[in-house]
Amino acid sequence: MAPRKSAASSSRRTGATNSTKSRSAKTAKPAIGAQVAEFDREQELEVYREMLLIRRFEEKAGQLYGMGFIGGFCHLYIGQEAVVTGIQLAMKDGDQLITGYRDHGHMLAAGMSPRGVMAELTGRQAGYSRGKGGSMHMFSREKNFYGGHGIVGAQVPLGTGVAFANRYRDNGNVSLAFFGDGAANQGQVYESFNMAELWQLPVIFVVENNRYAMGTSVSRASAQTDFSQRGVSFNIPGHKVDGMDVRAVKAAALSALDYARSGKGPVILEMMTYRYRGHSMSDPAKYRTKDEVQKMRSEHDPIEQVKVRLLEKGWASEEELKAIDKEVRDIVADSAEFAQTTPEPDPSELYTDIVL
Repeated sequence: MAPRKSAASSSRRTGATNSTKSRSAKTAKPAIGAQVAEFDREQELEVYREMLLIRRFEEKAGQLYGMGFIGGFCHLYIGQEAVVTGIQLAMKDGDQLITGYRDHGHMLAAGMSPRGVMAELTGRQAGYSRGKGGSMHMFSREKNFYGGHGIVGAQVPLGTGVAFANRYRDNGNVSLAFFGDGAANQGQVYESFNMAELWQLPVIFVVENNRYAMGTSVSRASAQTDFSQRGVSFNIPGHKVDGMDVRAVKAAALSALDYARSGKGPVILEMMTYRYRGHSMSDPAKYRTKDEVQKMRSEHDPIEQVKVRLLEKGWASEEELKAIDKEVRDIVADSAEFAQTTPEPDPSELYTDIVL
């Protein structure tokens, strides 16, 4: 991704007194959710390449899983690429990101090395957790990526804690905590909502609503299916966003980040998205029809939308887009080769990173 701008530290407010005043004075929600950012040619090409990298990487990960090179759980991000790509475009240098176990796309969007991510998937020493974390447990302090978490909803209070640290340090940074529609029903999520609003913490709660959680449709599992309104009882503004349109995602994220960064507290963004694959590689996804999936692919695919705009505006030719695809495929092929040939962890690693 392109380098992000530095955040101004002067925009934060500290102290319980200011927090109480800000909370009681909150009268208007940020006007976001239906806006669409305008992209120039360079921006369209950038998001096309970034989303395509995530798509091709995940396709290769699925292939390696089927071949037995990747073990354990593996949750693919195919179809949801616009969410994290658009949000990363809006983030400033220093802002932090934390998510659950469908996390490979978030790592790549944050600028983490495809080689390092794939090597962790295959359990190699060169992986981000030295081969000991696997798909769900990777971190990069350099890129402000705080995981990768295997426990449903666990990342939400952690992301709220990161926001607390930002406020305490008055550093002007915003924490973004991603979670799915299934995790939205966890009790710890609501404890986090309460604390975030009470202390006016700079955090964006991003609900990636891909409609099926672990395999049950939202309508069958949630009494309140409008996740953007889950913060109403805490006075947290929320907005529903077209998570298949990277432009809409960026516009919503920019407004939400400005709101949180200015000291007004948290925002909930419900990203209406869709995963093409099952919950994990072991999920045959029999709870939905093939026609439904194909309809989403043909009418709402986030990458295809960008491709169509580039071609219709004359900003790129089919040959140029094929060249980008080849470049991305070469990067992914290199990461896969590296992940299969680089050494496994030394047995001594069994005794490192252990807290007694």
